[in-house]
Amino acid sequence: MSFSTSDKNESQIKQFIVSGVAGMIASAITHPIDSLKVRMQLQGELESTTQQIINNAAKTAKPEKGTLRMLSHIHQTEGLFTLYKGLSASLLRQATYTTTRFGLYGVIKDILNKDNKAFPFHKKVLVGMISGAGGAIVGTPADVIMVRMQADGKLPPQQRRNYTSAFNGLYRITKEEGLLSLWKGCSPNIIRAMFMTAGQIASYDQAKQMMITSGYFQDNINTHLIASTIAAFVASLVTSPMDVIKTRIMNSSKSSTVYKGTFDCFAQTFKSEGVAAFYKGFGPYFLRLGPHTILTFIFVEQLSSLWKKCSNMWK
Repeated sequence: MSFSTSDKNESQIKQFIVSGVAGMIASAITHPIDSLKVRMQLQGELESTTQQIINNAAKTAKPEKGTLRMLSHIHQTEGLFTLYKGLSASLLRQATYTTTRFGLYGVIKDILNKDNKAFPFHKKVLVGMISGAGGAIVGTPADVIMVRMQADGKLPPQQRRNYTSAFNGLYRITKEEGLLSLWKGCSPNIIRAMFMTAGQIASYDQAKQMMITSGYFQDNINTHLIASTIAAFVASLVTSPMDVIKTRIMNSSKSSTVYKGTFDCFAQTFKSEGVAAFYKGFGPYFLRLGPHTILTFIFVEQLSSLWKKCSNMWK
């Protein structure tokens, strides 16, 4: 990817491989936080009209849990190791979703900027949105499985899917619900990925460029750390609402579909829970996305540098 100043002459294949590997490493580290975020996002979700009454009554008796209370609840009822459920799906998601969107960003940007001139921010945003859409289409099946595996402990025992791995989930969803069910929630996922990639990669690219051209920073790990932190905050702020909607749609089963689509989920959530619902789990969402974004970009930069050194050795 065109993050390092010398990446222009690098292989386009490298842009995909480096990004995917970096995303997988970062995801393995931050997966428990992502699982916690999913559990918090599903609080207050409506299962049916009857369930709505039960949920409303339950809310009166038991207020929804914050980050620490939810973590304590999971520890007491299931054990903290349950936060690692869905790790195989998370790694598969990075191998598809992150590889595609990061790789496409670098490729498309290189195509549009062959003369190596300063690339304006609005074009970076556009390239980021296009790349994000492509990544979402490729990565949605793994995303569906990951959400379901992470949310399984929230369901009654008789309703749990109990996928043993990401590939078991792929097989069972295809067999039990049909192939297209693997793309359940693809619509909000595409919208989320477009804003995520624009907010994350374009912001990182722009922040890094401005810092280096200012003359006060160099292309080193300190600059990468600051730029990726900025990117993480921007991405979290603009994508949290779509992430909540995506999580709820993906977690619904075929036999008890609550939502007719993205806008219906948005309307129902807004009507029953208000604007604050779209930022449920924002704490763990940012805590997960922040370190994940920082680690991903740092690994991308370091792996790109390592790739270049190895390439030079073989020349």
